[in-house]
Amino acid sequence: MSGSSYCARAHIQRTFEQLMNVLPSQLKEKPQVILLAGGRTPFRNDTDRELPFRQESNFYYLSGCSVPGSFLLALYQPEHTNVSTRLSVKLSIPEIQAADLMWSVPPPTIEEAKQLFDVTDIAYSSELQSTIELLLQSHPEAVFHTLPRNSPLFPTLPEEYMATIVTSETHTATDAYLLSSLHKTRLIKDENEVAMLQRANDISSRAHETVMRVLGNAVQGKILQAKGAGIDRPLLPGEWLIEKEAEAEAIFVASCRREGAVHQAYLPIVAASRRAATLHYCCNDREFTWGPVKPHDHLNHGALAHGPAPERQLEPQLLLIDAGCEWDCYSADITRTMPVGNGGKFTEKGKQIYSLVLEMQQKSMKTLRPGVHWDTIQLLCHHILVEGFLNLGLFKGSKDEILRSGISSAFFPHGVGHSLGMDVHDVPSASKPINNTTIPQDKVGHPSFYTYLRLRLPLAEGMVVTVEPGIYFHEHLLKAVEESEYVDHNLLEEYREMGGVRIEDDVLITSDGCENLTKVRSDVEWLESVCSGVI
Repeated sequence: MSGSSYCARAHIQRTFEQLMNVLPSQLKEKPQVILLAGGRTPFRNDTDRELPFRQESNFYYLSGCSVPGSFLLALYQPEHTNVSTRLSVKLSIPEIQAADLMWSVPPPTIEEAKQLFDVTDIAYSSELQSTIELLLQSHPEAVFHTLPRNSPLFPTLPEEYMATIVTSETHTATDAYLLSSLHKTRLIKDENEVAMLQRANDISSRAHETVMRVLGNAVQGKILQAKGAGIDRPLLPGEWLIEKEAEAEAIFVASCRREGAVHQAYLPIVAASRRAATLHYCCNDREFTWGPVKPHDHLNHGALAHGPAPERQLEPQLLLIDAGCEWDCYSADITRTMPVGNGGKFTEKGKQIYSLVLEMQQKSMKTLRPGVHWDTIQLLCHHILVEGFLNLGLFKGSKDEILRSGISSAFFPHGVGHSLGMDVHDVPSASKPINNTTIPQDKVGHPSFYTYLRLRLPLAEGMVVTVEPGIYFHEHLLKAVEESEYVDHNLLEEYREMGGVRIEDDVLITSDGCENLTKVRSDVEWLESVCSGVI
């Protein structure tokens, strides 16, 4: 939705208003200016080979412009009572270079850009220096705001632009306020942004389901290879099986790309068996776990090997896929854990852990509403986990004592979710402020529950968050509970091979609760029906 339908000026207005809230009193009455550089096309190391370009998030938020090499200059005059003249926004784009036309798609012309972008004026980047000089003359006390300068995290403003401003005796140039103000503004999404987040979720939801249905078709023997497939000619997409993590990733990414999504929001995590216990496993390079066909075994229809008499079949295991695409710089972040082998059905223990994680997520979502602190949701998940482990016999003893011991962090080590928007782990300085007076006092719990939380705020209408509880059996983490009196260590051995389960949906906080933006289902009955090929 980049272009005129993207409400860039409304975002700039909100950002300036946020800036005014944090500026020292001596600066508030002065004209305020935002000067930003957009990203440039990256190249691979010491070569001329382009890498995929994705616009810097803050620049896109204020411009809706994905043209590499662009600049934004916005002027806000708080003393103006006329709203129409209080804000002016100039976008500078690179001029078309004839020598580049044979190699690259050209940037838009000025006339084309005026139809595309929600700004006051558009000019070529070559004119920006003179524009800054004119602004300095007409507004001698203006305060210039930039993103942190000399930081590798943001596009660099050319030195000549900053030198003109910094050497002026009457102007102020600061990078102390803009980034935090942008993060606070971006924390609350408008209708336009929610629509793009929904589009990213819709595409990603279908991609997750596509992987599940390919698995299910294989279980039912519906994936057939015609004569010569894989020998005299390549396999065609309809002949592809999923026997490796990489093959599941390929089908997911291809599904997103077919629907017009250019970028994945992050490196897909596709982890089978024990590897699902590694939270950010991005290798995606292992085969699924296989085993021999056993005598009198009637589950051979679950084998994904071709031929009338397969010599091996998939061991029952879990496949965790944490993946989501972007739509116009807005992200989806979805995790599904699905059964592989065993005819596309969960094992008894796999279903126990999956159902417990699903309970953690569903009860969390029922609790979400404005004013509820995110720490409360984190603690709720640990309560449910401990109760569930007590019921399964994995834990023993008093629930309160177990919670105070913190041992549940060995099984659920991460935060239950985070802010989501243009970036997957969105607006970190606003989501988890350094000076945070909102944190409630935990009466029954342990500090380790909150170590890796990326969001520590009361929820507010318009926030978009992920809800992603999980339970893992990771060898490194389990070392911390090897001597715990609260763990049935013999029973725990029966769960170690499982790896991990995570279920993640993207949720919009509404005035009286929440709306789930993620459409792919996660209930056990549906998941098993799809992964076994029954539906």
